[in-house]
Amino acid sequence: MEKILVEVSARHIHLSQADLDTLFGEGYQLTCKKELSQPGQFACAEKVTVKGPKGEMKMSILGPVRKHTQVEVSLTDARALGVVAQIRESGDTDGTSGVTVIGPNGSIDIPDGVIAAKRHIHMTEEDAKNYGVANGDIVSVKIDTNGRSLTFGDTVVRVSNSYSLAMHIDTDEANAAAIAGSAQGELVK
Repeated sequence: MEKILVEVSARHIHLSQADLDTLFGEGYQLTCKKELSQPGQFACAEKVTVKGPKGEMKMSILGPVRKHTQVEVSLTDARALGVVAQIRESGDTDGTSGVTVIGPNGSIDIPDGVIAAKRHIHMTEEDAKNYGVANGDIVSVKIDTNGRSLTFGDTVVRVSNSYSLAMHIDTDEANAAAIAGSAQGELVK
């Protein structure tokens, strides 16, 4: 079976337009610094500071703007901030921790929105058919690296024809497998 690109998703934030306006000024538009593997997604030139009870860190913004602001961190990042990051799928933020987000023109206190993103594979409908999986399936992905090979279980399959085939893991997961940047994985059902 064809290998799947495994990408490392470092800490980042997705902002709503209202929160972007508060942080950067009314009507502000994000500046694309680099296109990402998922169509229409990009890393922005702009950064913000995310502050929790124990610490703060600079964070990249990913665009485009979303309906709700969401902070994605590793569990190590969450401990450094002093918050609990529940492992959730993107967009599932009800009942999660909140933080303060500081921009050049203001700050916001978000009551919830901090998550450690559940590892996932983006697939088109054709990809899902080829791999024999469906949206929402939980699979494992085996990654062979020099001295740190492992199999990631609890990986959710996300299917949409707006996606490009790639698995996303956070920096803690990448460090556990000695992955720098990206790797290739094999889907195991």
